[in-house]
Amino acid sequence: MTLTNSLRTDDSLLLLGRLDGRLHSSTSADIFLARSRLVGAAALAGLAGVPIAVRDLQDWISGRSPPPRSSEGLNDPISVAAVFHLALSRDEDAQDPVGRATLNMLRSVLDDRAEAETYGRDDLAYFGPLWRSVRSAADEPFPGAELTQVADRVFELIAMTEPTLAPASGVVSRDGRALALPTRGRDRNWLIAAALPRMLYRAGFTTRIIPSLILLPKFLPPSTLELAAIMAQSIGRIAGAGLRELDAIERAASRISVALQVTKRSKAPILARLQLSYPGLQPAAVARLLNVTPQGARKLLAAMPDALRPVLV
Repeated sequence: MTLTNSLRTDDSLLLLGRLDGRLHSSTSADIFLARSRLVGAAALAGLAGVPIAVRDLQDWISGRSPPPRSSEGLNDPISVAAVFHLALSRDEDAQDPVGRATLNMLRSVLDDRAEAETYGRDDLAYFGPLWRSVRSAADEPFPGAELTQVADRVFELIAMTEPTLAPASGVVSRDGRALALPTRGRDRNWLIAAALPRMLYRAGFTTRIIPSLILLPKFLPPSTLELAAIMAQSIGRIAGAGLRELDAIERAASRISVALQVTKRSKAPILARLQLSYPGLQPAAVARLLNVTPQGARKLLAAMPDALRPVLV
């Protein structure tokens, strides 16, 4: 890499280190990681050929809509429900207690396993075994914290997941000509992108899995050095955006105690924090999360001050 590229890489990694460090001392780390999981899932869905926005996932989680794109009549290569479930399964054995707690909280609101079975059973059968192989290979130790080593691992995983070419389908045209139509393969690079937050953690770039670190472009460059440069640029962009969002989350969280004049036993402050993670939560989800009756959940939602209603986007 040239000196300019090295400086750019160092700047990106400094931003990432700053974000990682702040998450260890921030009282809003749980909210940030919950939102980061949605940002990462939306990026993965785009790479998988089903582009969506974070707001679409929030609507689904809060119970306002079915999974994104599930009812639009589109010929999608994979369901968003399957992408989301496989992305969540990346973090199931994470040792970070805050990350694990946010995952458990999300799964208390939305059963991603059941949703994937309903909307993407064939996708799970097709991608599931391959995802387990990718995840296992991505977990292999790295000799050091170098982006080129992570890029090398990416190319190894690409070689491992390269589909075997199926024989072409033969058709006969109306005038008697025989044609061989090659079968269209399904893109698998998004599976490798899903493992990148875990690879950065395993290589020592972060001290916890940050789910939004989806660094791969739609089309990969031909060499390790070029991919490492692209990844460094993505790290800088995502870490910079993450720092700004963490600032905004901390400001919003600091308003909760001021805006809510409640007793210590009230569950309203917890609800306000949950709404920062998953805006638009419906009463049924609030009742499950806070262990209150549906009527109590509706009262809590109605009592939220207007100052706390705007959500971060």
